[in-house]
Amino acid sequence: MTMTDNRIRVIQWATGGVGQAAVEGVLDHPGLDLVGVWVHSEDKDGVDAGALIGRADTGIRATTDVAALLALPADCVIYSPLRADTAVMRAILASGKNMVTPLGWFHPPGAQREKFDAVCRDAGVSLHGTGIHPGGMTDKLPIVLSAFSGSITEVHAHEFSDIRTYGAPEVVRDWMRFGATPEEATGGFMAGMLAGGYGQSVRLVGEMLGIDLDDDLRTVHEVAVATAPIDSPIGPIQPGRVAAQRIRWQGTVDGNPVVTVGVNWLMGEKNLEPAWEFGPAGERYDIRIVGDPGAHAVITGMHAEKPRLSAENTTALTRHPGIVATAVHCVNSVPAVVAAEPGVRTYRDLPLLGGFAHPGIATHSRRQI
Repeated sequence: MTMTDNRIRVIQWATGGVGQAAVEGVLDHPGLDLVGVWVHSEDKDGVDAGALIGRADTGIRATTDVAALLALPADCVIYSPLRADTAVMRAILASGKNMVTPLGWFHPPGAQREKFDAVCRDAGVSLHGTGIHPGGMTDKLPIVLSAFSGSITEVHAHEFSDIRTYGAPEVVRDWMRFGATPEEATGGFMAGMLAGGYGQSVRLVGEMLGIDLDDDLRTVHEVAVATAPIDSPIGPIQPGRVAAQRIRWQGTVDGNPVVTVGVNWLMGEKNLEPAWEFGPAGERYDIRIVGDPGAHAVITGMHAEKPRLSAENTTALTRHPGIVATAVHCVNSVPAVVAAEPGVRTYRDLPLLGGFAHPGIATHSRRQI
């Protein structure tokens, strides 16, 4: 890899919630330099990266010009648009830039991996999929936790989140299908599309534990509807409309669930039918290993505080801790990904990763991987 003053040059691709948090993370990281920012909308074109995140100017202007960024000397791209464009991804890699993305590629299936492996080898770069859920909470941490158990029969990794704190109304309404009828929510494309990422996590866990999973991934999608109007980031959800969802992606052996990852998305805990609740532990990431001995880890701190929503005020939080965690996990992966051998690289291929200290307590520069 080529770096200036031992610092890794990074381009941030897209500046939604994850992208803005990633820009913050790159600017604060002691070993990274932000050198470019891609944006989708014309109103952000030419805006300083600092202004996009409410900070002082950085001298780095955001651009919609893909060709200009591909020509820019850089070591790594953090690629986080709403949806992946595989043609753009291949172009970025072919231009000689490593890539970290939260959009999948945690453990891509054979043909997809072979295609990206070839692009990476030709360009001498690596591609790594990471994030939080799916990602670290659905494969990395279950694998780590499983090392303390033997005779494992089940692995579970679940998210419990109050979606009233999610500050992306268009995603909540149009993609997650809250406020739709039960038939529209369960008959749409979301669960199947998400199976691409969650299924990779299931397969990676199974592979690491030596489990020969059945060929087909099982998806179980349940919904609860409002029994009275529920305030939300998309306005009041009316009675009979979807206000909570549970989705499970299961890796099975002879039809029996062995590796299960899932989401529990609720618009609060009131006025739901069925009457779902988060349980005593509240919002969390919940990882459980059934084995000898078993293990159970509950991870909190990555969810927003309860929102104050009403019919007149449906403003949700825009800097959700879970979104920030997704971005920072990508940022912290950059040095290891840049140093890795060319190809698609999963958690099993990379060294142990850590975060970075606040500048106020850091006493020396962290050694580059």
